[in-house]
Parts: sequence; C-alpha cells; structure tokens
Amino acid sequence: MTAATDGWHLAQLNIGRMLAPIDDPLVAEFVALLEPINALADAAPGFVWRLQTEEGDATSIHLFEDDLLLINYSIWKSIEELRDFVYSGAHRDALRRRLEWFEKMDEIHLVMWWIPAGEIPPPEAAVQRLRVLREHGPTPEAFTFRFPFPAPPPQAP
Repeated sequence: MTAATDGWHLAQLNIGRMLAPIDDPLVAEFVALLEPINALADAAPGFVWRLQTEEGDATSIHLFEDDLLLINYSIWKSIEELRDFVYSGAHRDALRRRLEWFEKMDEIHLVMWWIPAGEIPPPEAAVQRLRVLREHGPTPEAFTFRFPFPAPPPQAP
C-alpha cells in the first residue's frame, strides 16, 4: 500500500443492464466468464473484498427495481491496483466485449470513494454514492477513474 492510501481503501460500485436475463443463451458467454474472472480478481494485487453470494458472484443481488441491472461492488487497496486489474488480461478482454451482453449506459455507471481500511459499507451506501456522483459530478465523496481524488491523509491512531 502506498503512503498516499495508508489507512484507506478504495470502494467501487459499477452497474450494467444486461441484454437478457442471466439464464438466457444470449449472455451465456458472460456467465461462463464470471467464475474465472472473479478468481483472477480475488488473487489480484490490491484486492480486498467483493460482494458475492454463496454461488461466488453477485448476479442474484438486486439493489435496483430492474432485475436486469447487475452490480459489481468491491474494495481495493488503491486506484492503481484496481485500474491494473480492470484494464489488463482477461478482464480487459471481457470488458471489450461488454456490449455483446450489456446495454450501453447513457448515465454514469461506475463510482469510487475512499473508506477507512477494514470497513465494508453496505451495498445500499454504494448505490447512494452513485447517486451523489450522478447529481454532483466528481467530488472526494464520489469519483471516477477519469476524475479521481487522492485518499485522505492517514488516520490518527
């Protein structure tokens, strides 16, 4: 962990609206990629935690009224480590294919914010951060890869 993130972790939520229900053949390739890519995330440098059910993913967790809206909620040690995972290897390859399985989102669908290391905010708090970003744009409370904010100063013991 870099000195700039001592005592802090990065929380991120991203959402996507599937083109079809999770059991539809149209999204079968995406579903087949879930387990191996989640395993890569779990082993990635800087990975801390991700929201998942006993099945090992979050496809059955619905935080919105629309059941086709899937979520990915995770915690990382730094923006750099999250960026390295997102934009490299198998995840990058799947990301390039996202329009085969997900609708193009017209509104902001990814939010990040700093949390005290060791804390895991409830998923509803992550949804609220997305709302803050959509309403106010990037701020230290809710930001994006394109407009990041540094971690707060180290916390006093």
